[in-house]
Amino acid sequence: MLGITLLLLISAGSAMAQEKPAPAPTAAATDYKSSLNSLSTLYQNEVQRLEKQSSQSKDLYSQGLISRVGMESSDKALADARAKVEEVARQIAEANKPAPVTANSESSSLIAGNQVWSTGNSRVYGLIRYYGNQYGVDPYLIYCLMSQESKFTTGATSPKGARGLMQLMPGTAARYGVTNPYDMGQSIMGGTRYLKDLLKMFNGRVDLALAGYNAGENAVIKYGYAIPPYDETRNYVKLIIKRYGRTTTSEQKTKS
Repeated sequence: MLGITLLLLISAGSAMAQEKPAPAPTAAATDYKSSLNSLSTLYQNEVQRLEKQSSQSKDLYSQGLISRVGMESSDKALADARAKVEEVARQIAEANKPAPVTANSESSSLIAGNQVWSTGNSRVYGLIRYYGNQYGVDPYLIYCLMSQESKFTTGATSPKGARGLMQLMPGTAARYGVTNPYDMGQSIMGGTRYLKDLLKMFNGRVDLALAGYNAGENAVIKYGYAIPPYDETRNYVKLIIKRYGRTTTSEQKTKS
């Protein structure tokens, strides 16, 4: 009789285990999706603004008031903005997929430098590794930043004038000796040096370094060494940190 009772209890336990509901999404995952949705809204608003600007440029060109180059520049800015909207939509679709259940997934998400990653371009991959080691910046952090900045597009140009793989503004490019921001090597070298200086300036705080890269280091300082209250910057930092897995990094030995 006791044996039958035990079997019934074991069977009931197994059934309950099988019927156990899937775990609720973590706060981090929810926050990540929220950041993506906010970024999508920002990009869509930018597309609407650029569509009006592009229409105006075409009218001005037809009246002979601006050059063809000016009209094409407006069209390119619009195309780049639309590409950002499409990329965020893809990221949202990926984020909404059921996450695979893996053992020790929480701790594994914190392993940054050992992540398996690829840019899809062997030369870009090699340059990230080279300059990361040269200047003491985790290559995986450079990869995460570049993915968010340009999606590994060498000729990327933002509506604000940031250029190349690392989306360097003209002033930043000049500061680090970058004469051609569309050159793979120069862009990665300049962006990595800038990121290194930001990490040093903010005592290894990856989140503040990223905020400085997006909004400028003076903005971080202005708001009391905190992430500036700009929606784009805050979402930018959240998305990269989510992927990178760390908010601080130890100072690494650099080559002279």
